[in-house]
Amino acid sequence: MIREIHIANFALIDQLSLELDKGFSIFTGETGAGKSILIGAISLLLGERASAESIRSGADEAEVSGVFDIGARRPALRALLDELSVPTPDAALIIRRRISRSDRNKILVNQVPLPLAALKRLGDCLVDLHGQHEHQALLDPDTHLDVLDAYTGLGPDRETVGAAFARLREARDALDQARRDERERAARTDLLTFQLGDIERAVPKPGEDEELATTKVLLASAERVQRLCAEGYAALYESDEAVLSALGGVWRRVAELATLDPGFAPYLETKDVIKSQLEDLASLLRGYAANLDASPQRLQEVEDRLALLERLKRKYGPTLADVLERQVAFRAQVASLDRAGERATELETQLSAARQRYLELARALSDKRRQAARRFARDLEREVAPLAMDHTRVEVRFEEALPETRWSERGIDAAEFYFSPNPGEEVRALARIVSGGELSRVMLALKTLACTDAPGKTLIFDEVDAGIGGRVADAVGSRLQSLARTLQVLSITHLPQIAAYASRHLRITKQVRGNRTLTSVDALDREAQVEEVARMVGGAKVSAGTLVNAREMLESRGWAQGEDTPKGERRK
Repeated sequence: MIREIHIANFALIDQLSLELDKGFSIFTGETGAGKSILIGAISLLLGERASAESIRSGADEAEVSGVFDIGARRPALRALLDELSVPTPDAALIIRRRISRSDRNKILVNQVPLPLAALKRLGDCLVDLHGQHEHQALLDPDTHLDVLDAYTGLGPDRETVGAAFARLREARDALDQARRDERERAARTDLLTFQLGDIERAVPKPGEDEELATTKVLLASAERVQRLCAEGYAALYESDEAVLSALGGVWRRVAELATLDPGFAPYLETKDVIKSQLEDLASLLRGYAANLDASPQRLQEVEDRLALLERLKRKYGPTLADVLERQVAFRAQVASLDRAGERATELETQLSAARQRYLELARALSDKRRQAARRFARDLEREVAPLAMDHTRVEVRFEEALPETRWSERGIDAAEFYFSPNPGEEVRALARIVSGGELSRVMLALKTLACTDAPGKTLIFDEVDAGIGGRVADAVGSRLQSLARTLQVLSITHLPQIAAYASRHLRITKQVRGNRTLTSVDALDREAQVEEVARMVGGAKVSAGTLVNAREMLESRGWAQGEDTPKGERRK
Protein backbone atom coordinates (compact mmCIF):
# COMPACT_ATOMS: atom_id res chain seq x y z
CA MET A 1 0.00 0.00 0.00
CA ILE A 2 0.99 3.66 -0.38
CA ARG A 3 2.16 5.15 2.92
CA GLU A 4 3.41 8.56 1.81
CA ILE A 5 3.46 10.76 -1.28
CA HIS A 6 5.72 13.79 -1.71
CA ILE A 7 5.33 16.14 -4.66
CA ALA A 8 7.44 19.17 -5.59
CA ASN A 9 6.99 21.63 -8.47
CA PHE A 10 4.54 19.42 -10.32
CA ALA A 11 1.86 21.28 -12.32
CA LEU A 12 -0.02 23.49 -9.81
CA ILE A 13 1.54 21.82 -6.78
CA ASP A 14 4.42 23.70 -5.18
CA GLN A 15 5.18 21.39 -2.26
CA LEU A 16 2.88 18.65 -0.97
CA SER A 17 3.44 15.82 1.50
CA LEU A 18 0.62 13.41 2.14
CA GLU A 19 0.37 10.43 4.47
CA LEU A 20 -2.10 7.71 3.55
CA ASP A 21 -3.59 4.93 5.66
CA LYS A 22 -4.88 1.50 4.90
CA GLY A 23 -8.60 1.27 4.37
CA PHE A 24 -10.80 3.52 2.25
CA SER A 25 -9.65 7.09 1.60
CA ILE A 26 -11.69 9.54 -0.44
CA PHE A 27 -10.58 12.66 -2.31
CA THR A 28 -13.10 15.38 -3.03
CA GLY A 29 -12.99 18.93 -4.31
CA GLU A 30 -14.47 21.31 -6.80
CA THR A 31 -14.01 20.62 -10.50
CA GLY A 32 -10.61 21.92 -11.56
CA ALA A 33 -9.20 21.93 -8.05
CA GLY A 34 -6.39 19.60 -9.04
CA LYS A 35 -7.62 16.06 -8.38
CA SER A 36 -6.34 14.90 -11.76
CA ILE A 37 -2.94 16.43 -10.92
CA LEU A 38 -2.67 14.20 -7.87
CA ILE A 39 -3.57 11.15 -9.96
CA GLY A 40 -1.00 12.22 -12.55
CA ALA A 41 1.70 12.43 -9.91
CA ILE A 42 0.88 8.95 -8.63
CA SER A 43 0.90 7.68 -12.22
CA LEU A 44 4.50 8.83 -12.55
CA LEU A 45 5.43 6.59 -9.63
CA LEU A 46 3.78 3.69 -11.45
CA GLY A 47 5.79 4.07 -14.65
CA GLU A 48 3.84 6.48 -16.82
CA ARG A 49 5.88 8.61 -19.22
CA ALA A 50 6.92 12.03 -17.97
CA SER A 51 6.78 15.35 -19.80
CA ALA A 52 8.69 18.53 -19.08
CA GLU A 53 5.40 20.38 -19.57
CA SER A 54 4.26 19.05 -16.18
CA ILE A 55 7.03 20.97 -14.39
CA ARG A 56 5.65 23.94 -12.47
CA SER A 57 6.22 27.31 -14.12
CA GLY A 58 9.44 28.92 -12.93
CA ALA A 59 11.02 25.63 -11.81
CA ASP A 60 13.75 23.67 -13.60
CA GLU A 61 12.67 20.26 -12.36
CA ALA A 62 9.85 18.44 -10.61
CA GLU A 63 10.06 15.52 -8.25
CA VAL A 64 7.52 12.95 -7.11
CA SER A 65 8.32 10.31 -4.51
CA GLY A 66 6.33 7.70 -2.71
CA VAL A 67 6.80 5.25 0.13
CA PHE A 68 5.15 1.87 -0.40
CA ASP A 69 4.62 -0.82 2.21
CA ILE A 70 5.01 -4.11 0.32
CA GLY A 71 4.25 -6.46 3.22
CA ALA A 72 5.28 -10.11 3.29
CA ARG A 73 2.45 -11.80 1.36
CA ARG A 74 3.41 -10.71 -2.16
CA PRO A 75 5.64 -13.49 -3.63
CA ALA A 76 5.27 -12.24 -7.23
CA LEU A 77 6.32 -8.74 -6.16
CA ARG A 78 9.22 -10.12 -4.14
CA ALA A 79 10.38 -12.15 -7.15
CA LEU A 80 10.29 -9.05 -9.36
CA LEU A 81 12.29 -7.02 -6.84
CA ASP A 82 14.90 -9.78 -6.70
CA GLU A 83 15.06 -9.79 -10.50
CA LEU A 84 15.61 -6.02 -10.50
CA SER A 85 18.17 -6.28 -7.67
CA VAL A 86 16.20 -3.85 -5.50
CA PRO A 87 16.79 -4.28 -1.73
CA THR A 88 13.73 -4.01 0.53
CA PRO A 89 14.73 -3.14 4.08
CA ASP A 90 11.75 -2.91 6.43
CA ALA A 91 9.53 -4.27 3.61
CA ALA A 92 9.33 -0.78 2.12
CA LEU A 93 9.94 0.76 -1.27
CA ILE A 94 10.85 4.40 -1.86
CA ILE A 95 10.25 5.37 -5.47
CA ARG A 96 11.54 8.72 -6.75
CA ARG A 97 10.90 10.29 -10.15
CA ARG A 98 12.78 13.45 -11.09
CA ILE A 99 11.72 15.31 -14.24
CA SER A 100 14.08 17.94 -15.64
CA ARG A 101 13.72 20.47 -18.41
CA SER A 102 17.23 19.46 -19.49
CA ASP A 103 16.13 15.83 -20.02
CA ARG A 104 18.19 14.64 -17.04
CA ASN A 105 15.31 12.56 -15.77
CA LYS A 106 15.96 9.99 -13.08
CA ILE A 107 14.17 6.99 -11.59
CA LEU A 108 15.35 5.56 -8.26
CA VAL A 109 13.80 2.67 -6.35
CA ASN A 110 15.45 2.29 -2.93
CA GLN A 111 18.35 4.23 -4.47
CA VAL A 112 18.67 1.72 -7.34
CA PRO A 113 18.39 3.35 -10.80
CA LEU A 114 15.79 1.64 -12.98
CA PRO A 115 14.59 2.10 -16.56
CA LEU A 116 11.03 3.20 -17.18
CA ALA A 117 9.92 -0.25 -18.39
CA ALA A 118 11.08 -1.84 -15.12
CA LEU A 119 9.23 0.80 -13.07
CA LYS A 120 6.09 0.10 -15.11
CA ARG A 121 6.29 -3.59 -14.24
CA LEU A 122 6.81 -2.71 -10.60
CA GLY A 123 3.94 -0.23 -10.63
CA ASP A 124 1.56 -2.83 -12.03
CA CYS A 125 2.31 -5.02 -9.00
CA LEU A 126 1.84 -2.22 -6.49
CA VAL A 127 -1.21 -0.30 -7.67
CA ASP A 128 -4.22 -0.83 -9.90
CA LEU A 129 -5.26 2.62 -11.12
CA HIS A 130 -8.66 2.93 -12.75
CA GLY A 131 -8.78 6.19 -14.73
CA GLN A 132 -11.81 8.29 -15.52
CA HIS A 133 -12.29 6.83 -18.98
CA GLU A 134 -10.85 3.34 -18.55
CA HIS A 135 -14.28 1.75 -18.27
CA GLN A 136 -15.00 2.97 -21.80
CA ALA A 137 -12.51 0.35 -23.00
CA LEU A 138 -15.10 -2.27 -22.09
CA LEU A 139 -17.19 -1.01 -24.99
CA ASP A 140 -14.57 -2.47 -27.32
CA PRO A 141 -15.13 -6.24 -27.55
CA ASP A 142 -11.48 -6.67 -28.51
CA THR A 143 -10.52 -5.98 -24.88
CA HIS A 144 -12.80 -8.63 -23.42
CA LEU A 145 -10.41 -11.52 -24.05
CA ASP A 146 -7.69 -9.64 -22.17
CA VAL A 147 -10.01 -9.11 -19.21
CA LEU A 148 -10.97 -12.78 -19.17
CA ASP A 149 -7.34 -13.96 -19.32
CA ALA A 150 -6.27 -11.55 -16.56
CA TYR A 151 -9.03 -12.79 -14.26
CA THR A 152 -8.58 -16.51 -14.96
CA GLY A 153 -4.81 -16.52 -14.51
CA LEU A 154 -4.07 -17.74 -18.03
CA GLY A 155 -1.12 -15.39 -18.45
CA PRO A 156 1.56 -18.13 -18.62
CA ASP A 157 -0.46 -20.12 -21.18
CA ARG A 158 -1.02 -16.99 -23.19
CA GLU A 159 2.70 -16.17 -23.14
CA THR A 160 3.43 -19.65 -24.47
CA VAL A 161 0.89 -19.19 -27.24
CA GLY A 162 2.33 -15.75 -27.98
CA ALA A 163 5.83 -17.22 -28.36
CA ALA A 164 4.48 -19.92 -30.69
CA PHE A 165 2.66 -17.28 -32.72
CA ALA A 166 5.89 -15.27 -33.01
CA ARG A 167 7.62 -18.36 -34.43
CA LEU A 168 4.70 -18.95 -36.78
CA ARG A 169 4.85 -15.36 -37.98
CA GLU A 170 8.60 -15.57 -38.48
CA ALA A 171 8.23 -18.77 -40.51
CA ARG A 172 5.45 -17.22 -42.59
CA ASP A 173 7.45 -14.04 -43.19
CA ALA A 174 10.51 -16.05 -44.19
CA LEU A 175 8.47 -18.07 -46.69
CA ASP A 176 6.78 -14.95 -48.05
CA GLN A 177 10.18 -13.35 -48.49
CA ALA A 178 11.47 -16.45 -50.25
CA ARG A 179 8.51 -16.38 -52.59
CA ARG A 180 8.96 -12.69 -53.26
CA ASP A 181 12.57 -13.40 -54.04
CA GLU A 182 11.69 -16.21 -56.43
CA ARG A 183 11.25 -13.96 -59.45
CA GLU A 184 14.45 -12.11 -58.68
CA ARG A 185 16.19 -15.42 -58.09
CA ALA A 186 15.02 -16.74 -61.46
CA ALA A 187 16.28 -13.62 -63.23
CA ARG A 188 19.60 -13.85 -61.40
CA THR A 189 19.89 -17.52 -62.29
CA ASP A 190 19.23 -16.78 -65.97
CA LEU A 191 21.94 -14.10 -66.01
CA LEU A 192 24.49 -16.29 -64.25
CA THR A 193 23.68 -19.25 -66.49
CA PHE A 194 24.21 -17.08 -69.56
CA GLN A 195 27.52 -15.75 -68.24
CA LEU A 196 28.69 -19.20 -67.27
CA GLY A 197 27.75 -20.57 -70.69
CA ASP A 198 29.53 -17.67 -72.34
CA ILE A 199 32.78 -18.76 -70.67
CA GLU A 200 32.27 -22.52 -70.85
CA ARG A 201 31.55 -22.47 -74.61
CA ALA A 202 35.00 -20.97 -75.13
CA VAL A 203 36.64 -23.67 -72.96
CA PRO A 204 39.57 -21.41 -71.99
CA LYS A 205 42.73 -22.95 -70.57
CA PRO A 206 45.22 -21.41 -68.14
CA GLY A 207 47.94 -19.47 -70.03
CA GLU A 208 46.30 -20.14 -73.38
CA ASP A 209 46.27 -16.51 -74.40
CA GLU A 210 50.02 -16.21 -73.88
CA GLU A 211 50.69 -19.37 -75.89
CA LEU A 212 48.50 -18.15 -78.74
CA ALA A 213 50.22 -14.77 -78.75
CA THR A 214 53.57 -16.56 -79.21
CA THR A 215 52.13 -18.75 -81.96
CA LYS A 216 50.77 -15.71 -83.74
CA VAL A 217 54.22 -14.13 -83.76
CA LEU A 218 55.72 -17.34 -85.20
CA LEU A 219 53.07 -17.66 -87.88
CA ALA A 220 53.52 -14.05 -88.89
CA SER A 221 57.28 -14.78 -89.37
CA ALA A 222 56.92 -18.27 -90.85
CA GLU A 223 59.28 -17.82 -93.79
CA ARG A 224 62.04 -16.48 -91.57
CA VAL A 225 61.53 -19.29 -89.06
CA GLN A 226 61.71 -21.94 -91.78
CA ARG A 227 64.87 -20.36 -93.28
CA LEU A 228 66.61 -20.22 -89.91
CA CYS A 229 65.67 -23.83 -89.15
CA ALA A 230 67.01 -25.00 -92.55
CA GLU A 231 70.24 -23.07 -92.15
CA GLY A 232 70.73 -24.37 -88.64
CA TYR A 233 70.10 -27.95 -89.68
CA ALA A 234 72.49 -27.63 -92.64
CA ALA A 235 75.17 -26.18 -90.35
CA LEU A 236 74.85 -29.17 -88.08
CA TYR A 237 74.47 -31.94 -90.62
CA GLU A 238 74.38 -31.20 -94.35
CA SER A 239 77.06 -28.62 -95.24
CA ASP A 240 80.61 -29.47 -96.14
CA GLU A 241 81.66 -28.00 -92.85
CA ALA A 242 78.82 -29.60 -90.82
CA VAL A 243 79.39 -29.30 -87.08
CA LEU A 244 78.63 -32.92 -86.26
CA SER A 245 81.05 -34.18 -88.88
CA ALA A 246 83.77 -31.76 -87.69
CA LEU A 247 83.29 -32.83 -84.07
CA GLY A 248 84.75 -36.26 -84.83
CA GLY A 249 88.10 -34.70 -85.66
CA VAL A 250 87.88 -32.46 -82.61
CA TRP A 251 87.40 -35.38 -80.23
CA ARG A 252 90.31 -37.34 -81.82
CA ARG A 253 92.65 -34.41 -81.18
CA VAL A 254 91.34 -33.99 -77.59
CA ALA A 255 91.91 -37.69 -76.97
CA GLU A 256 95.52 -37.43 -78.15
CA LEU A 257 96.00 -34.39 -75.90
CA ALA A 258 94.58 -36.30 -72.95
CA THR A 259 97.41 -38.85 -73.29
CA LEU A 260 99.84 -36.01 -72.88
CA ASP A 261 97.88 -34.04 -70.27
CA PRO A 262 95.24 -35.76 -68.14
CA GLY A 263 93.51 -32.38 -67.72
CA PHE A 264 91.78 -32.94 -71.12
CA ALA A 265 90.29 -36.26 -70.02
CA PRO A 266 87.12 -34.78 -68.40
CA TYR A 267 86.11 -33.20 -71.68
CA LEU A 268 86.20 -36.57 -73.41
CA GLU A 269 83.63 -37.78 -70.86
CA THR A 270 81.07 -35.19 -72.12
CA LYS A 271 81.49 -35.85 -75.83
CA ASP A 272 78.56 -38.26 -76.00
CA VAL A 273 76.30 -35.81 -74.18
CA ILE A 274 77.28 -32.95 -76.48
CA LYS A 275 76.80 -35.12 -79.56
CA SER A 276 73.39 -36.21 -78.34
CA GLN A 277 72.29 -32.62 -77.62
CA LEU A 278 73.43 -31.45 -81.06
CA GLU A 279 71.64 -34.36 -82.73
CA ASP A 280 68.45 -33.51 -80.81
CA LEU A 281 68.79 -29.88 -81.86
CA ALA A 282 69.21 -30.91 -85.48
CA SER A 283 66.15 -33.13 -85.26
CA LEU A 284 64.13 -30.28 -83.70
CA LEU A 285 65.21 -27.83 -86.41
CA ARG A 286 64.24 -30.21 -89.18
CA GLY A 287 60.94 -31.21 -87.61
CA TYR A 288 59.99 -27.70 -86.47
CA ALA A 289 60.22 -26.33 -89.96
CA ALA A 290 58.38 -29.33 -91.41
CA ASN A 291 55.52 -29.16 -88.89
CA LEU A 292 55.03 -25.39 -88.92
CA ASP A 293 51.62 -24.71 -90.48
CA ALA A 294 52.15 -21.31 -91.98
CA SER A 295 48.93 -21.25 -93.94
CA PRO A 296 46.73 -18.15 -93.84
CA GLN A 297 43.91 -20.32 -92.45
CA ARG A 298 45.97 -21.32 -89.39
CA LEU A 299 46.96 -17.72 -88.73
CA GLN A 300 43.27 -16.71 -88.96
CA GLU A 301 42.31 -19.45 -86.47
CA VAL A 302 44.88 -18.21 -83.97
CA GLU A 303 43.80 -14.61 -84.37
CA ASP A 304 40.12 -15.55 -83.98
CA ARG A 305 40.85 -17.54 -80.84
CA LEU A 306 42.86 -14.66 -79.40
CA ALA A 307 39.99 -12.26 -80.18
CA LEU A 308 37.55 -14.57 -78.36
CA LEU A 309 39.78 -14.74 -75.29
CA GLU A 310 40.24 -10.96 -75.35
CA ARG A 311 36.47 -10.50 -75.39
CA LEU A 312 36.14 -12.78 -72.35
CA LYS A 313 38.89 -10.87 -70.56
CA ARG A 314 37.14 -7.55 -71.22
CA LYS A 315 33.84 -8.91 -69.83
CA TYR A 316 35.09 -11.04 -66.96
CA GLY A 317 38.85 -10.21 -66.65
CA PRO A 318 41.04 -8.31 -66.87
CA THR A 319 43.24 -11.44 -67.12
CA LEU A 320 42.45 -14.94 -68.35
CA ALA A 321 43.10 -16.18 -64.80
CA ASP A 322 40.34 -13.80 -63.62
CA VAL A 323 38.01 -15.22 -66.26
CA LEU A 324 38.63 -18.73 -64.99
CA GLU A 325 38.01 -17.58 -61.38
CA ARG A 326 34.73 -15.99 -62.44
CA GLN A 327 33.76 -19.26 -64.12
CA VAL A 328 34.19 -21.09 -60.80
CA ALA A 329 32.29 -18.35 -58.95
CA PHE A 330 29.39 -18.44 -61.44
CA ARG A 331 29.07 -22.18 -60.98
CA ALA A 332 28.96 -21.76 -57.20
CA GLN A 333 26.34 -19.00 -57.38
CA VAL A 334 24.11 -21.00 -59.72
CA ALA A 335 24.33 -23.94 -57.33
CA SER A 336 23.52 -21.64 -54.39
CA LEU A 337 20.47 -20.23 -56.15
CA ASP A 338 19.32 -23.74 -56.94
CA ARG A 339 19.60 -24.48 -53.23
CA ALA A 340 17.62 -21.31 -52.52
CA GLY A 341 14.79 -22.86 -54.46
CA GLU A 342 15.10 -25.89 -52.22
CA ARG A 343 15.10 -23.49 -49.22
CA ALA A 344 11.55 -22.44 -50.08
CA THR A 345 10.50 -26.07 -49.76
CA GLU A 346 12.26 -26.28 -46.40
CA LEU A 347 10.50 -23.10 -45.25
CA GLU A 348 7.14 -24.54 -46.23
CA THR A 349 7.90 -27.54 -44.03
CA GLN A 350 8.96 -25.28 -41.16
CA LEU A 351 5.83 -23.16 -41.55
CA SER A 352 3.66 -26.25 -41.44
CA ALA A 353 5.37 -27.43 -38.25
CA ALA A 354 5.12 -23.97 -36.63
CA ARG A 355 1.45 -23.74 -37.58
CA GLN A 356 0.71 -27.16 -36.10
CA ARG A 357 2.51 -26.32 -32.86
CA TYR A 358 0.74 -22.98 -32.55
CA LEU A 359 -2.64 -24.61 -33.11
CA GLU A 360 -1.95 -27.25 -30.47
CA LEU A 361 -1.14 -24.61 -27.86
CA ALA A 362 -3.88 -22.20 -28.98
CA ARG A 363 -6.53 -24.91 -28.86
CA ALA A 364 -5.42 -25.94 -25.39
CA LEU A 365 -5.63 -22.30 -24.29
CA SER A 366 -9.03 -21.98 -25.95
CA ASP A 367 -10.33 -25.01 -24.02
CA LYS A 368 -9.12 -23.52 -20.74
CA ARG A 369 -10.70 -20.18 -21.60
CA ARG A 370 -14.08 -21.70 -22.34
CA GLN A 371 -14.04 -23.60 -19.06
CA ALA A 372 -12.92 -20.51 -17.13
CA ALA A 373 -15.45 -18.28 -18.90
CA ARG A 374 -18.37 -19.97 -17.13
CA ARG A 375 -16.75 -19.45 -13.75
CA PHE A 376 -15.87 -15.86 -14.67
CA ALA A 377 -19.49 -15.12 -15.63
CA ARG A 378 -20.83 -16.50 -12.35
CA ASP A 379 -18.23 -14.60 -10.30
CA LEU A 380 -18.99 -11.36 -12.15
CA GLU A 381 -22.72 -11.81 -11.57
CA ARG A 382 -22.02 -12.30 -7.87
CA GLU A 383 -19.75 -9.25 -7.76
CA VAL A 384 -22.15 -6.82 -9.48
CA ALA A 385 -25.13 -7.96 -7.40
CA PRO A 386 -24.27 -5.73 -4.38
CA LEU A 387 -23.91 -2.80 -6.81
CA ALA A 388 -27.68 -2.59 -7.45
CA MET A 389 -27.40 -5.08 -10.32
CA ASP A 390 -28.64 -8.11 -8.40
CA HIS A 391 -30.56 -9.62 -11.35
CA THR A 392 -27.76 -9.32 -13.86
CA ARG A 393 -26.93 -12.31 -16.04
CA VAL A 394 -23.52 -12.56 -17.72
CA GLU A 395 -22.29 -14.74 -20.57
CA VAL A 396 -18.97 -14.90 -22.37
CA ARG A 397 -19.55 -15.80 -25.99
CA PHE A 398 -16.80 -17.02 -28.28
CA GLU A 399 -16.70 -16.55 -32.01
CA GLU A 400 -16.48 -19.96 -33.62
CA ALA A 401 -13.94 -20.97 -36.28
CA LEU A 402 -11.88 -17.81 -36.27
CA PRO A 403 -10.20 -17.53 -39.72
CA GLU A 404 -6.45 -17.83 -39.85
CA THR A 405 -6.13 -14.18 -40.87
CA ARG A 406 -7.36 -13.28 -37.36
CA TRP A 407 -5.09 -15.58 -35.40
CA SER A 408 -2.83 -13.62 -33.09
CA GLU A 409 -0.49 -13.88 -30.13
CA ARG A 410 -3.67 -14.13 -28.03
CA GLY A 411 -4.65 -17.35 -29.74
CA ILE A 412 -7.47 -18.42 -32.03
CA ASP A 413 -10.30 -16.93 -29.96
CA ALA A 414 -12.42 -13.82 -30.09
CA ALA A 415 -14.72 -13.33 -27.12
CA GLU A 416 -17.36 -10.80 -26.14
CA PHE A 417 -19.23 -10.16 -22.90
CA TYR A 418 -23.00 -10.40 -23.04
CA PHE A 419 -25.16 -8.91 -20.28
CA SER A 420 -28.75 -8.79 -19.20
CA PRO A 421 -29.06 -6.27 -16.34
CA ASN A 422 -32.84 -6.66 -16.07
CA PRO A 423 -34.95 -9.72 -15.27
CA GLY A 424 -36.68 -11.30 -18.26
CA GLU A 425 -34.42 -9.68 -20.84
CA GLU A 426 -32.20 -11.69 -23.15
CA VAL A 427 -28.46 -11.25 -22.81
CA ARG A 428 -27.04 -8.88 -25.41
CA ALA A 429 -23.64 -7.49 -26.28
CA LEU A 430 -22.35 -5.35 -23.42
CA ALA A 431 -21.54 -2.42 -25.69
CA ARG A 432 -25.14 -2.21 -26.89
CA ILE A 433 -27.13 -2.39 -23.69
CA VAL A 434 -25.38 -1.03 -20.60
CA SER A 435 -25.66 2.56 -19.47
CA GLY A 436 -22.71 4.65 -18.35
CA GLY A 437 -23.50 3.97 -14.72
CA GLU A 438 -23.79 0.24 -15.31
CA LEU A 439 -20.50 0.26 -17.14
CA SER A 440 -18.79 1.95 -14.18
CA ARG A 441 -20.15 -0.71 -11.83
CA VAL A 442 -19.09 -3.54 -14.13
CA MET A 443 -15.58 -2.12 -14.19
CA LEU A 444 -15.59 -1.82 -10.40
CA ALA A 445 -16.64 -5.46 -10.18
CA LEU A 446 -13.88 -6.50 -12.57
CA LYS A 447 -11.28 -4.58 -10.60
CA THR A 448 -12.55 -6.26 -7.45
CA LEU A 449 -12.21 -9.71 -9.03
CA ALA A 450 -8.74 -8.95 -10.31
CA CYS A 451 -7.49 -7.89 -6.88
CA THR A 452 -9.10 -10.46 -4.60
CA ASP A 453 -5.88 -12.49 -4.56
CA ALA A 454 -3.55 -9.49 -4.02
CA PRO A 455 -3.79 -8.51 -0.34
CA GLY A 456 -2.02 -5.26 0.40
CA LYS A 457 -2.38 -3.93 -3.13
CA THR A 458 -3.66 -0.40 -3.69
CA LEU A 459 -6.77 0.27 -5.77
CA ILE A 460 -7.24 3.80 -7.08
CA PHE A 461 -10.49 4.91 -8.68
CA ASP A 462 -10.61 8.24 -10.48
CA GLU A 463 -14.32 9.15 -10.51
CA VAL A 464 -15.78 5.64 -10.23
CA ASP A 465 -19.10 7.45 -9.76
CA ALA A 466 -19.46 8.32 -13.47
CA GLY A 467 -23.08 8.00 -14.54
CA ILE A 468 -24.47 6.86 -11.18
CA GLY A 469 -26.26 8.41 -8.23
CA GLY A 470 -28.73 7.78 -5.42
CA ARG A 471 -29.18 4.15 -4.37
CA VAL A 472 -26.57 2.94 -6.86
CA ALA A 473 -23.96 5.36 -5.52
CA ASP A 474 -24.73 4.10 -2.03
CA ALA A 475 -24.12 0.51 -3.21
CA VAL A 476 -20.83 1.49 -4.85
CA GLY A 477 -19.66 3.24 -1.70
CA SER A 478 -20.54 0.20 0.39
CA ARG A 479 -18.59 -2.06 -2.00
CA LEU A 480 -15.53 0.19 -1.87
CA GLN A 481 -15.69 0.14 1.92
CA SER A 482 -15.87 -3.65 1.83
CA LEU A 483 -12.88 -3.86 -0.51
CA ALA A 484 -10.89 -1.69 1.86
CA ARG A 485 -10.92 -4.47 4.47
CA THR A 486 -8.16 -6.25 2.51
CA LEU A 487 -6.96 -3.58 0.08
CA GLN A 488 -5.97 0.04 0.30
CA VAL A 489 -8.67 1.89 -1.66
CA LEU A 490 -8.28 5.48 -2.85
CA SER A 491 -11.07 7.14 -4.76
CA ILE A 492 -11.93 10.51 -6.23
CA THR A 493 -15.63 11.22 -6.19
CA HIS A 494 -18.23 13.96 -6.49
CA LEU A 495 -20.98 11.96 -4.75
CA PRO A 496 -21.69 12.35 -1.03
CA GLN A 497 -23.15 8.83 -0.90
CA ILE A 498 -19.72 7.40 -1.75
CA ALA A 499 -17.73 9.92 0.31
CA ALA A 500 -19.74 9.02 3.41
CA TYR A 501 -18.29 5.47 3.40
CA ALA A 502 -14.66 6.57 3.60
CA SER A 503 -12.58 5.99 6.69
CA ARG A 504 -10.50 9.02 5.72
CA HIS A 505 -11.56 12.10 3.81
CA LEU A 506 -9.10 14.39 1.99
CA ARG A 507 -10.19 17.62 0.35
CA ILE A 508 -8.32 19.08 -2.63
CA THR A 509 -8.55 22.84 -3.09
CA LYS A 510 -7.06 25.43 -5.41
CA GLN A 511 -6.07 28.91 -4.21
CA VAL A 512 -4.35 31.97 -5.64
CA ARG A 513 -1.54 33.42 -3.54
CA GLY A 514 0.86 36.08 -4.69
CA ASN A 515 -0.34 35.84 -8.28
CA ARG A 516 0.40 32.08 -8.24
CA THR A 517 -2.16 29.28 -8.28
CA LEU A 518 -1.57 26.57 -5.67
CA THR A 519 -3.23 23.19 -5.17
CA SER A 520 -3.37 21.87 -1.60
CA VAL A 521 -4.75 18.79 0.16
CA ASP A 522 -6.40 18.84 3.60
CA ALA A 523 -6.98 15.74 5.72
CA LEU A 524 -10.39 16.42 7.27
CA ASP A 525 -11.40 15.77 10.85
CA ARG A 526 -14.98 14.74 11.57
CA GLU A 527 -16.49 18.18 11.67
CA ALA A 528 -14.72 19.23 8.49
CA GLN A 529 -15.88 15.97 6.90
CA VAL A 530 -19.48 16.81 7.79
CA GLU A 531 -19.07 20.23 6.19
CA GLU A 532 -17.53 18.79 3.02
CA VAL A 533 -20.25 16.15 2.62
CA ALA A 534 -22.85 18.88 3.23
CA ARG A 535 -21.26 20.96 0.48
CA MET A 536 -21.41 17.97 -1.84
CA VAL A 537 -25.10 17.56 -1.00
CA GLY A 538 -26.23 21.16 -1.08
CA GLY A 539 -23.70 23.06 -3.14
CA ALA A 540 -21.94 26.30 -2.24
CA LYS A 541 -24.55 27.41 0.34
CA VAL A 542 -24.72 24.93 3.20
CA SER A 543 -27.75 25.23 5.47
CA ALA A 544 -28.16 23.87 8.97
CA GLY A 545 -30.53 21.22 7.62
CA THR A 546 -27.97 20.13 5.07
CA LEU A 547 -25.38 19.76 7.83
CA VAL A 548 -27.79 17.60 9.80
CA ASN A 549 -28.44 15.45 6.74
CA ALA A 550 -24.70 15.12 6.10
CA ARG A 551 -24.02 14.04 9.67
CA GLU A 552 -26.84 11.51 9.55
CA MET A 553 -25.49 10.16 6.24
CA LEU A 554 -22.03 9.69 7.71
CA GLU A 555 -23.33 8.07 10.88
CA SER A 556 -25.71 5.75 9.03
CA ARG A 557 -22.87 4.44 6.90
CA GLY A 558 -20.75 3.41 9.85
CA TRP A 559 -18.66 6.54 10.24
CA ALA A 560 -15.10 5.25 10.50
CA GLN A 561 -13.87 4.99 14.04
CA GLY A 562 -10.61 6.80 14.75
CA GLU A 563 -9.05 10.05 15.77
CA ASP A 564 -10.88 13.29 15.18
CA THR A 565 -7.70 14.73 13.68
CA PRO A 566 -6.42 12.35 11.00
CA LYS A 567 -2.76 12.02 10.09
CA GLY A 568 -1.49 14.09 7.25
CA GLU A 569 -1.35 17.83 7.72
CA ARG A 570 -2.13 20.10 4.82
CA ARG A 571 0.74 20.77 2.44
CA LYS A 572 0.68 23.25 -0.39
